[in-house]
Amino acid sequence: MKAEIMENYIEKVYGYAVNHTYTRDEADELSQEILLTVIRELPKLQDDGKFEPWLWGIASNMAKSFRRSMGKNRTMYSYDVLENAPYEGPDDGETEETYDFLRTKIAMLSEIYRDIIILYYYDGLSVKEIAEKLNVPEGTVTWRLSAGRKKLRKEFDDMNETALRPVRMKIGIYGNGDYDGKRKPFPSVYIDDALSQNILFHSYEKPCTVEELAKLCGVPAYYIEDRISRLLKYEAMVETSKGKYQTDFIIWSDKYGIYCEENAEKTLMPIMDDLLTALKEISRQAMELDFYKAEKRETDLFYLFGALAFSYASTKYCPLPYPWFNKKFDGNEWSYIGSMETGKHKRIGVSVLNCTNLGSRGDCSHKAFNSISGIAYRPMMYDNYINVCQDLLFDGKTDDIDSLANAIKDGYIIRREDGGLFVTSPAFTIEQTESFNRIVETYLTPHIGKYAALVSKFVEGYKNLFPKHLHDDADRMCQNMFLGMYSVIIDYAQRTGQIKMPSKNCYCDVIQQFK
Repeated sequence: MKAEIMENYIEKVYGYAVNHTYTRDEADELSQEILLTVIRELPKLQDDGKFEPWLWGIASNMAKSFRRSMGKNRTMYSYDVLENAPYEGPDDGETEETYDFLRTKIAMLSEIYRDIIILYYYDGLSVKEIAEKLNVPEGTVTWRLSAGRKKLRKEFDDMNETALRPVRMKIGIYGNGDYDGKRKPFPSVYIDDALSQNILFHSYEKPCTVEELAKLCGVPAYYIEDRISRLLKYEAMVETSKGKYQTDFIIWSDKYGIYCEENAEKTLMPIMDDLLTALKEISRQAMELDFYKAEKRETDLFYLFGALAFSYASTKYCPLPYPWFNKKFDGNEWSYIGSMETGKHKRIGVSVLNCTNLGSRGDCSHKAFNSISGIAYRPMMYDNYINVCQDLLFDGKTDDIDSLANAIKDGYIIRREDGGLFVTSPAFTIEQTESFNRIVETYLTPHIGKYAALVSKFVEGYKNLFPKHLHDDADRMCQNMFLGMYSVIIDYAQRTGQIKMPSKNCYCDVIQQFK
């Protein structure tokens, strides 16, 4: 018996089950038992022409057995079909009525189809993963997924795999914590399933009830309740009032980038030329310091000098507040951060990845500046990598062979053809860092007062874009603007030809001795 022939009877079996039970849940259960029995017994059927009477014979026997098993212990309750609901998302030309219609149909599907469709499209699980989760054969999952889609297509011919239009976002963390991404995974892994992402997206700007989120996400309320319980446990949401929930961290979207495009460069224009002149003089003077330059060209080191200069100035002169993190469920101090940016609008800022190597055997830190135009992304070194680099820079050798091998694999150290080892990041001793900071004080500090006033003016409007309850996160993001505006200066200087572009795959990172 071909699978497609069997599929023609799925809806009929469900209708039969509805007529022989009292609730939707009972119909779900009975139809599933009938279909699974038919699939199991199908190889025994010799004559395909007798399939239909054979099928209904099985259905009749299963219905009688089912009614006996239920007896007088039947529990009556109803299942709420989703109402039509609006969807907030990009307009791709399809009508909202179409998607409302599909959501309603999905909610009305028998559970054996509905669960698999949600796990497949919302949670992004593979057929194999769904089979393991539901403890059913992979072939059964594939069949039910196909059957569920076909049941929907009978109502809507143009259905495709993006019918639910679930949003996708990147979720990470920032702050302090002892994680390695593998043995100790970052907390964001517990909340980044697709349905959780959609709940977080829809409840970002304003609090929502379970019922509202069920309509917006297009899935039954009990799925939403399950995810909200998890999101509350891992401190990604808060209950703002009885039965209303809101995302408890910043989710970047294009509106932030649009504000930056319209206001950032315009804000700095009164002192832009003065700042560029200061940066060029800092670079010229810094090149005379006898630090480890990692064989980088002066045009590339210019970007590092500028980032270090504004990083130092931010630490010493920034007037913007930076509230510290509350301890999270795991005892560490951090916050989630999400992004749904399309890349069409550039949000300004300099991303700083810093490993201070506290508690390790070494006395150096690693700092990587990212999100600067033309600069390649440089991941943060972990303490064992930093220690190996320090060994090579100060002693010319290391005994930590395993960490050395990993550092070479990740590009922090290069093994030359002659067998020699080369650290790819520039490095400063404590004395060299102090000398560099004196240069910054001489050339950049005279402009810091005006710079701070202009950045504060920019931030005043920028803060209005964040949900009110995220004031601490907004303050932290805005405090970073003191350093982040450096990227605006770089963009302007590159566009006007006042500085050269960095080399291909140029990193902006540094190893600094701190004790």
